[in-house]
Amino acid sequence: MKPVREYLKENRLLFDGAMGTWYRSLYPGRDTRCELANLSHPADVLAIHRAYREAGARALKTNTFAANTAALETDFGAVREVLRAGYALAREAAGEEAYVFADIGPILPPAGTAAGPAGEGAAEYCRIAEVFLEMGAENFLFETFPSSEGLREACAFIRAQKPDAFLLVSFAAAPDGFTRQGLPALRLAREAAEYADAVGLNCISGPAHLRRLAAGLPAGAVRSVMPNSGYPSIIGGRTYFETGADYFAEQMAKLASSGVRILGGCCGTTPDHIAKTAAALAAAQPDREPAAPEAPRAAKNAPANRLREKLASGKRVIAVELDPPADADGSFFMEAAARLGAAGADAITIADCPVARVRADSSMLAAKLKRELQMDAIPHMTCRDRNLNAAKALLLGLAMEGVRNILVITGDPVPGADRDEVKAVFNFNSAMLAGYIRDLGEEVLPAPFLVAGALNVNARNFDAELRKALRKKENGVQMLLTQPVFTDEAVQNLRRAREETGLWILGGLMPPVSYRNACFMHNEIAGIRLSEEILARYEGLDREEAGRLGVSLCLDTAEKIAPYVDGYYLMTPFKRVDLIEELIRALRQ
Repeated sequence: MKPVREYLKENRLLFDGAMGTWYRSLYPGRDTRCELANLSHPADVLAIHRAYREAGARALKTNTFAANTAALETDFGAVREVLRAGYALAREAAGEEAYVFADIGPILPPAGTAAGPAGEGAAEYCRIAEVFLEMGAENFLFETFPSSEGLREACAFIRAQKPDAFLLVSFAAAPDGFTRQGLPALRLAREAAEYADAVGLNCISGPAHLRRLAAGLPAGAVRSVMPNSGYPSIIGGRTYFETGADYFAEQMAKLASSGVRILGGCCGTTPDHIAKTAAALAAAQPDREPAAPEAPRAAKNAPANRLREKLASGKRVIAVELDPPADADGSFFMEAAARLGAAGADAITIADCPVARVRADSSMLAAKLKRELQMDAIPHMTCRDRNLNAAKALLLGLAMEGVRNILVITGDPVPGADRDEVKAVFNFNSAMLAGYIRDLGEEVLPAPFLVAGALNVNARNFDAELRKALRKKENGVQMLLTQPVFTDEAVQNLRRAREETGLWILGGLMPPVSYRNACFMHNEIAGIRLSEEILARYEGLDREEAGRLGVSLCLDTAEKIAPYVDGYYLMTPFKRVDLIEELIRALRQ
């Protein structure tokens, strides 16, 4: 057979359908991972490969999508045996009638665990590719990826071993065009076109959705689309794809006519889907030149962001944090916000269920402030309580309400006593969430958010804190709000942050209101440290004396940090709005 590159110059290449869902429908209750059937039931895997080839597929994927140490929960020696058997079975089924593509899926950590160190995935992709190269593989498919993590390195490794290898990279996109990690799939595909022979989309979405998204794939690249058969249904605990093969084939023919050269099926597609697609492709109209990609979305009449404009103009801004109420009575919160605005606050920041205790939703309160008081707000958004869908829905609502600023934080862990009934949700960390918000602003929203991040200037390992801040900057964070500054060490850390990040910074100020409060802050609140001298000054003071000392300490600190900040982030202790009003007026003078 001629090399795939030569074949594609004159032909469309039709892949097979889904091995996993078809295998499970034929043999329910068998191996949890169908890849293990390469060793336990090789004849059945071979029969499925042959059924797809006889249906008209001219490219077969090896049954190795999840053949890695994380998915199979085993050592690489066992994975190697699965890979070798999988390649041999696909090669036997293909004969001289079809190409074989070594199939490599994303290496994801087990549910509920954190991702491994950076570069760990790339190293295993290279080990997997090396096994396939030893077996004589010439064509490689990296499919269903939610990000480009490790792909460039893996492709470079294959190129170094076999320069004429054909590399196809495909990303899994939801109908909105974003992957499960909140990244725009079309941007990933454009980047992958720099190091792969073909790029495309597969999985998650059905053919109509991917046909719409495929119009944005890079026009100069060989494009690939392998949709699910349709939207899945859950019946009796099992997943079913009910979309008919005729409809699937019709959509695939339209994709082919639009210039997509590589087509095939993902979850839910069977040999019937592929047979009908092969017939539809034979009758399809000749390929049209791919449509030119749409010009970048212009922000027509983009609403102004007053806070961003103040920062850009060099005005020293003041943001004040108010805790949201723990009940349905928002009267104090709104009255306090109005008082702070009148005193000169530029924005109100609103915590998102601090310490993982339920309070009124920060985003709804931000919208309420905007509507009723015309005040700018910076709602906090944690990664703890939302998956990607919930985060996007909330961001769309905030944009609709005219809230233009957001502070992204990972979020405090759920207290141990509550974990039996309250489960934490962590789809991403704060840097990843910031990147998603940035991309949403570029791809979907009429105007981007001003994205802020947290900076702990009291961290014992401040070098690590700075590295996190720089990762946040890479992902679109433009402003940092710091923990309260009480010590000379914190001031110097703030200076370093200013010099090394180049971001807008609001320096944290919080007046302790009593000796007991100062001791509690120092000993029990993560990220806050007071000096022994400050603690000693509070001893024996009454309420009024402690309040005056708190304001005085904050003003002294504000003077020290002034060269390194673009404004101040004031935290209101125990509803003492009077102290914050006094502090704002003094700072404005």
